[in-house]
Amino acid sequence: MKKLIELQVGDSLGEVQLNPVSRLDLIKYAGASGDYNPIHTIDEEAKKAGLPGIIAHGMWTMGNLSKLFTPYYEEGFIQDYSVRFKGMVFLNDVITLKATLKERIGNKLRFNVLAVNQSGNEVVKGEVVFSQY
Repeated sequence: MKKLIELQVGDSLGEVQLNPVSRLDLIKYAGASGDYNPIHTIDEEAKKAGLPGIIAHGMWTMGNLSKLFTPYYEEGFIQDYSVRFKGMVFLNDVITLKATLKERIGNKLRFNVLAVNQSGNEVVKGEVVFSQY
């Protein structure tokens, strides 16, 4: 694994593939976040809302994107983080997280980040600014 200082614009971090989304993941996230909207945990409520089934919290997916940077916390920290939600994440979806270095200005590294499902569809897309110590 390269250190961030060695990365060139266009280089990607190692992809992270999450385990299939489980109901327990979403129940735990609801408790941790305080977001108890039943479309995230109760099938019947999701169907009443016009969904084919329960969907993951968008912030669950966004939060998981930070796992791309876990190996680099000795080198710095996430200073800024913004995303757009592009698609829904359903039970049993397998999400792959990706980051590509877009720009380097001094000790600030700007990455494009992306979460895609098992069909290759984007579900979250955004930007992370990583500040090196």
